[in-house]
Amino acid sequence: MSGQARLPVLPSRMTLAAMKIRLVGAKKGFSLLKKKSDALTVRFRGILKQIRDTKESMGKEMKDAAFRLTETKYAAGEISYMVTESVTSATVKVRLRTDNVAGVYLPQFRDTIDTSAAAVQSDLTGLSKGGEQVRNTRLAFTKALKLLVELASLQTSFWTLDEAIKITNRRVNALEKVVQPKIEATISYIIDELSELEREEFFRLKKVQNKKKRDAERVSKARVAEEEALMASGKMSAPCGFAHGQVSTGRGHCRLICNSHSRFFS
Repeated sequence: MSGQARLPVLPSRMTLAAMKIRLVGAKKGFSLLKKKSDALTVRFRGILKQIRDTKESMGKEMKDAAFRLTETKYAAGEISYMVTESVTSATVKVRLRTDNVAGVYLPQFRDTIDTSAAAVQSDLTGLSKGGEQVRNTRLAFTKALKLLVELASLQTSFWTLDEAIKITNRRVNALEKVVQPKIEATISYIIDELSELEREEFFRLKKVQNKKKRDAERVSKARVAEEEALMASGKMSAPCGFAHGQVSTGRGHCRLICNSHSRFFS
């Protein structure tokens, strides 16, 4: 196993437990990020459909507003200077708020109509002639402006979601293709190393046990050989006061002492 396919760790049971915890965390993170990516994708597709519908509606509204402006100019003449003089403050104002979608904050633009006296005063523009056409043109452009604000909000949310989905998908792919395989390879490596260490320890203990057994047998054989040599030289008497091979009888039984003095027959 190459060093790039796993994490550089010291094989131990503590490290194995830590790697298992990391693997559980990686799988849980992958699951959560996958759900987040799915939620963002669903919202992304919904916004894409809304953008398409809003663009189609805005095209129609802008076309109608331009046509009404042409009608107004035909009926009342040039009214741009009158509109400029009559307006002292903005009638339509845009406010910004945010919408939370799976941890991603999307900017939302909302238009508000100013109903103050200064704004209402602009309704008197064109009162001398072409007043009805001016009012209709104003309403048409106000409706088109609302669609434009809505389109700007959708387009901004579209870009924000696009970047968030790309980042989330990169994280999901990294967890699935890089992090989890590395942790799993590390766990497999640690298990193999621990198994090898257990086999080595078992083999070592078995060798030690065999060596102790051989040493005990060698000492026992040496002791027996030494006793036999002493018995043969006559420097060591037989046990229980009897000569070697002598049979003692008494009370209906007999005992025979063999050369090794360790086996008795009765």
